[in-house]
Amino acid sequence: MDLNRALGRALRELRQSKGLSQESIGASQSYISDVERGIKTLSVEKLEEFAINIGVHPVTLLTKCYLIKNDDINSEMLLATVHNELENFSKQKE
Repeated sequence: MDLNRALGRALRELRQSKGLSQESIGASQSYISDVERGIKTLSVEKLEEFAINIGVHPVTLLTKCYLIKNDDINSEMLLATVHNELENFSKQKE
């Protein structure tokens, strides 16, 4: 699955899990529909706005996206990778 479709699916699944309508997360229904189908892309600002309006951290939305895109990984593996990369980056700055 391509990244835009995975992000749209993640957005839809998180939105629906909270019982929210497309209109309730900060844009027109047709725009959200296009994003959820992978037709339109999101800016970082819109991704953050939608995540906050859904009630999740933007990183949660991105994590869900990459879990959908790569069904051969799980959340523990993905978060461990991110944690290790951030630790290594911090060590390099010292």
